[in-house]
Amino acid sequence: QVQLVESGGGLVQAGGSLRLSCAASGGTFSIYAMGWFRQGPGKEREFVATISTSGGSTYYADSVKGRFTISRDNAKNTVYLQMNSLKPEDTAVYYCASRKYIATRHSDQYNYWGQGTQVTVSS
Repeated sequence: QVQLVESGGGLVQAGGSLRLSCAASGGTFSIYAMGWFRQGPGKEREFVATISTSGGSTYYADSVKGRFTISRDNAKNTVYLQMNSLKPEDTAVYYCASRKYIATRHSDQYNYWGQGTQVTVSS
């Protein structure tokens, strides 16, 4: 059973930066593709970014492309989301998720989820 724990959320002004972390345990981290998703107030959960098992391939939602960077450290069993140039519309609970082998932007294809971390961007 894989456990995921997110950290790094908080309150930041528009234009600022945050780095989210997601620590994994209970499985062989290097065989899991990882994804970040978010759910804003009154909105459905949406895809943010995903990364392949090796870290060699990454994919982003258009809304965050050029501002967010997903990365992973397989030695530390951790995936990161560096968020720059934050906007009020980035306010959401951010979740990391994992699935074996193949990265995808489809949330229903992920097997394991963290509890989420709140990101609030003030204008």
